[in-house]
Amino acid sequence: MNSKKHVTIKEFNDFFQFKHLTGDERSLEREIVVADTNRPGLELAGFKEKSDFNRVTLLGQKEMAYIRMLSDDMLQERFDFITNDIVPCIIITHNETLHPILEKIANRKNFPIFSSDLPTNRVMVNVVSFLDDKLASFSNIHGGLMSIFGKGVLITGESGIGKSELALDLINRGHVLVADDRVDAYRMHNRIIGKAPRLLRGYLEIRGIGIIDVVKMFGARAILDDIQIEFMIHLEHFDSLVTYERIGNEETYENIINVKIPKLTLPVKEGRNMSVLVESAVTNFTLKQMGINSSQDFEQMVYDHIVEENKRNGIK
Repeated sequence: MNSKKHVTIKEFNDFFQFKHLTGDERSLEREIVVADTNRPGLELAGFKEKSDFNRVTLLGQKEMAYIRMLSDDMLQERFDFITNDIVPCIIITHNETLHPILEKIANRKNFPIFSSDLPTNRVMVNVVSFLDDKLASFSNIHGGLMSIFGKGVLITGESGIGKSELALDLINRGHVLVADDRVDAYRMHNRIIGKAPRLLRGYLEIRGIGIIDVVKMFGARAILDDIQIEFMIHLEHFDSLVTYERIGNEETYENIINVKIPKLTLPVKEGRNMSVLVESAVTNFTLKQMGINSSQDFEQMVYDHIVEENKRNGIK
């Protein structure tokens, strides 16, 4: 289930504590829905096409210097334009002085304007980082999430296939738990970040044993708040009628919030050491990221062998 989130101006300023210059409490009910900012240089110059209305607007030293060059009539028009109903708020940086015409228009519209003593680039970075976290698209995934050799590995499979037992074995081998049973996945730019729901953080549910407190059993190093999901391993019951990948040259992916995550399917069968297989799969994935592909190397070796044999036998 995917959800779209928003942040009210009140929540936004409760976090940053900017100086509130215009607008009353009702103005703080406006919502921010885009994790980005806008510097309205073109809008102040009178160019109104493709303006980013739904972003937090920043007025820095350059914008304020340009504003001081414009006539009052121009400012009336331009300020009216950048304080429309879609713009969430304006932040004036570098402790620049609020222009009286902008102040008058903003108060008439009950539009929120804030002031910061920080430079524009610092305000921009802080605002985008905060909104990225608050507005990230998210999805609930049935599965477990581990840090294995430093890689965020999502482990999925039907209920009862042994995901939690596998997680317990991996923790016992020195790997780190992020989430068991349910993973809250958030998209931040082109990365997927996974974490456990607050109430489930640090716990494993093992059939026949019950709930295990991982911190008490293995120590604080055995859990992690969140991690980027880089690799997915899907567990399925072994089926003798299915032809499983033997060389490993086929690349498959899972789409999580419109980001492609490399995926490997592992058949579960009695007698298979799943924790060793998972560790090997993650190591192989890491080697591929480094440009070392054992499957391609093996295929090339076989091809070279066939070519050499054909030469010996006079076959072209």
